[in-house]
Amino acid sequence: MMQESIASLAAEIAAADLSSTAHLDAFRISYLGRKGRLADLFDQLKTVPAEEKRAVGQQLNALKQQAQARFDEAQQATDSATDNTPANPDFDYTLPPVPNALGTRHPLSLVREEMMRVFARIGFAIAEGPEIEDDWHNFTALNFPENHPARDMQDTFFVAPAAGTAPDALPYLLRTHTSTVQVRVMETEPLPIRRVMPGRVFRNEAISARAHMMFHQVEGIFIDEGVSFADLKQTVYYFVQELFGADINIRFRPSFFPFTEPSAEIDITCLICKGAGCNICKYSGWVEIGGCGMVDPAVLENAKIDSDKYSGYAWGMGIERIAMLKYQIKDLRLFTENDMRFLRQFEAL
Repeated sequence: MMQESIASLAAEIAAADLSSTAHLDAFRISYLGRKGRLADLFDQLKTVPAEEKRAVGQQLNALKQQAQARFDEAQQATDSATDNTPANPDFDYTLPPVPNALGTRHPLSLVREEMMRVFARIGFAIAEGPEIEDDWHNFTALNFPENHPARDMQDTFFVAPAAGTAPDALPYLLRTHTSTVQVRVMETEPLPIRRVMPGRVFRNEAISARAHMMFHQVEGIFIDEGVSFADLKQTVYYFVQELFGADINIRFRPSFFPFTEPSAEIDITCLICKGAGCNICKYSGWVEIGGCGMVDPAVLENAKIDSDKYSGYAWGMGIERIAMLKYQIKDLRLFTENDMRFLRQFEAL
């Protein structure tokens, strides 16, 4: 009986189809696996009479070697056929490989991250908002008068209204500053507020070495009881010296912004000439990095904040301007041209 089972199994093994990987897997599981048919026959060996065990055992070992040899031969043939067949016959596999070069972060990303780290150390959290805004958050809530030039289509990218929009509906536009996020924060978050708002903004300007229609800003706002201009100055001093070094001088020039009063421009020592005077700073020794001021009481009231109880300061600056000063870049257009020769200079940063 045992010899008949061995003979029958040997015939099956010799006739098995091993022409594909699937057939090979099925053969291995069925005949060579721990729970395969050969293993079953070895388990039945203990029922064979003692005088026959030696001969039957030799037959089983020979059958196992036959099955393993057939499997190995078929597997080798299948692997060779797979290796020699190109995955894409139209591709020239003799071409040299393309170097797997590592990329780098964009200089604007590097500067933005460094600025966020500086402000985070003094308690400012990040807030972000939509790039397509309505008139209220971009202009009206920030105390822009109706005849302000920024509301002109020649200065701002307005979005065409959707079909069926009411004629008196407020227009939508690509935000001209991240001050829109300040309004949204003041409308929704509990006091006190201490936030920075990085993001992309848009203005209808001619593109040149010093201007672009799309650029990035970081603005900040702090609102609480008893906030003064002295608090604003100390925040600016800390930020500038952390970013550019302790030997950088800072000055505030009186200015005007609709949403702050009093307002000031922030100037620092020219990093190119170290204050001696050059064409970058127009031989003044100073370069402007942003604007600041105390939040106008009208802006607080527009956000339903009691201006008799609370006060605050705000500031804003362009990330491109900071990056140009930090890395001594003289053309704003380099940030958006995707020139690899320019971008590779920041691989080590």
